[in-house]
Amino acid sequence: MNSIQPKIEGACDWTGSDIEINPRWRFSLSDRDIDEIERADTTLKARGLNWHQLTQDDFPLDGLAEKLTHVQAELEDGCGMARLSNLPIERFAGRLRHIWYGIGLHLGTPVTQDYRGMMMRDIEDKKEDTDGLFGHRLTTRDGKSFKSSKARTLSSGPLRFHTDRCDVVGLLCVRPAKSGGISRIASSVHIHNVMLERRPDLAALLYMPFHRSRQGEEFGGEKMTYPLPVFGQRDGSFTSHYSRTYVEAAEEINPQTKMSALQVEALDVLAELAAEHCMSFHFEPGDMQFLNNHVIYHARTAYQDGAKLQGRLLHRLWLSMPNSRALPEEHAVLWRDVRAGALRGGIATRSTTI
Repeated sequence: MNSIQPKIEGACDWTGSDIEINPRWRFSLSDRDIDEIERADTTLKARGLNWHQLTQDDFPLDGLAEKLTHVQAELEDGCGMARLSNLPIERFAGRLRHIWYGIGLHLGTPVTQDYRGMMMRDIEDKKEDTDGLFGHRLTTRDGKSFKSSKARTLSSGPLRFHTDRCDVVGLLCVRPAKSGGISRIASSVHIHNVMLERRPDLAALLYMPFHRSRQGEEFGGEKMTYPLPVFGQRDGSFTSHYSRTYVEAAEEINPQTKMSALQVEALDVLAELAAEHCMSFHFEPGDMQFLNNHVIYHARTAYQDGAKLQGRLLHRLWLSMPNSRALPEEHAVLWRDVRAGALRGGIATRSTTI
């Protein structure tokens, strides 16, 4: 697709200065909500179920359901993000994974976050070596080195603007950093619209395929790179999938996928606009942040931890949403199923057909 696409209208087109003063994306647990969560967890504990065994019926939240429905709607049809605050971390110590997974089940279906089938990831500094400001190198199962944003995710370094491989990413803050670790959030819809006005040539280019790498991240046979546009539209809905690290990794694997000068410029301008128009969000314990990856880019500043065993810790869920949008057919290479409301996303495991 190389024709100019229309501007996207709606609440998902916002600037950081506008959204910071807009209360529509802020939600908070009431005392009644918290008591209901505690009752659900008490019943769960008596049954002896582990968090990854749960179904939605195992963790009933009838009273909280209306609020969570509003969160779902804001994510898909509103500004694309939501914060649900006030979960008492100390009160639920030792049960946070059960509670977080249970809440997630009432919003969507958790999907795998690595090729082994991990359903919840701890985002914390694992003290792993990374090379350079945005160094992202890990080792494959057969000992080869490759670029991956996961290396930086599990460090205290900064993260570039990117999207995750799911409809919605959810982060529960257990402990914030001593300093730094600021979440930066930008509307990819707004970036798209600004590019249409300022550089329509580059916007059109982002509707064309950029090769990405899946090396070391998932089981995919010989298909270690795949073509995927950064921007896409279907039935009036927008989607963007952007992670520069995996584009750069594809160039290492296959030099024939090397970006042109204009492609490099397009990604540079995209990153500059994200930084210009983003909002900043400081996590507090008990904050639950949800981002619709189709319309939101997110990043993180570097951070410093405090006392040992008291460092920054977030629990991450990747969710496939029941009210999700249909995606362009050419995006099936990543999402597999592009129908509205389909179970999709996540990292391919040994049993996944790519």
